[in-house]
Amino acid sequence: MTAANRLSPLRFVLVFGVVSGLADFVYEGARAIVGPFLATLGASAVVVGFVTGLGEAVALMLRLGTGRLSDRTGRHWALSIIGYVVTVAAVPPLALAQTLWQAAVLVVAERFGKAVRVPARDTMLAQASSRIGRGRAFALHEALDQSGALVGPLVVAAMVAISGYRLGFGVLVVPAVATLALLAWLRRAVPTPGDYEDSPSEPVSVNPIAAAGPRFSARFWAYTAFTAMTMLGYATFGVLSYHLQVRHVVPEPLIPVLYAVAMGVAALAALAAGASYDRIGLRGLVVLPVLAGAVAFLSYSTSMTLVCLGAVVWGAAMGVHESTMRAAVADLVPAARRGMGYGTFTAVYGLAWLAGGTILGALYGYSITIVVIFTVLTQALALLLFIPLLRREESGPTPA
Repeated sequence: MTAANRLSPLRFVLVFGVVSGLADFVYEGARAIVGPFLATLGASAVVVGFVTGLGEAVALMLRLGTGRLSDRTGRHWALSIIGYVVTVAAVPPLALAQTLWQAAVLVVAERFGKAVRVPARDTMLAQASSRIGRGRAFALHEALDQSGALVGPLVVAAMVAISGYRLGFGVLVVPAVATLALLAWLRRAVPTPGDYEDSPSEPVSVNPIAAAGPRFSARFWAYTAFTAMTMLGYATFGVLSYHLQVRHVVPEPLIPVLYAVAMGVAALAALAAGASYDRIGLRGLVVLPVLAGAVAFLSYSTSMTLVCLGAVVWGAAMGVHESTMRAAVADLVPAARRGMGYGTFTAVYGLAWLAGGTILGALYGYSITIVVIFTVLTQALALLLFIPLLRREESGPTPA
């Protein structure tokens, strides 16, 4: 702790994890039913793929600007709070949406809030993580974050079973208010997270893949290319849930339950991936293309057993992405450019997911077999891109 900050770095990470978990209760609860809800408003598979993919692209690509803004202004708290406000304010009004375009605007607005807050939030978490280990800090945060993503869809599933999608969206106003209340308290308790990194009282965690020099390293760009190719063939849950509804694979109220299962698995996978990252660096990411490829064979099935297994695998891949991704970027870019590093990486990540979501949605309208083939090919290419990344890691830091 410092004179200004009343919480230790670990407690700061844990409380911020609870804040993120409450926010995830809100928007992940909504995302669990967005695909089927858009279908009730007349959306086709390609429209669902485009809208959900566009939302992810906005959430990720706009971080290129918000990350730069975070670095230049140093207003990490202000940007984080604005982003959380936009996110939790956009979700409950989905209960009132009467047309496809109204729902689509709210879906994208929620993702815009994430674009505003995440680079600044992750910069503050990176400052605290320098004392407790990158992988550990981001894994703990992600696990708590995903706990909200587990509970939210379950609550929404109960509301959908009782009275339909609109009650499912409306009930999310309660955790939305709780999110902002706890965030305001944390802001007062820890006004200057940067002091965690500046304080010499504890040893700094050093990862062997840390980037050197003032610019982004070659390893950073190799990691970005590998991740982008993985996401190109990684379906959004909106597309997967659309398949479950239109093919009547599972009853509608069970769709958000499957999403909750996926988020629970993601939380466990995040903890495992964080520990793996602290031990062996990026080498543990070799499982990502394998998991993403398996999703195609499982989640587009009409067997309830297989789609349930597919939800587990989809969640595992998401947990690895969300924990290791943020830990690695913190190590692969200079400390003064973390916001820009997160923004650049996630802009590429988001563009790839937008393209992939749209392509997969369009291919779904023709043939599920084509969807599977496309997914397998992209993941095979991702494995090829992983080879030089692995070699760079084994040979030591690569100059920018």
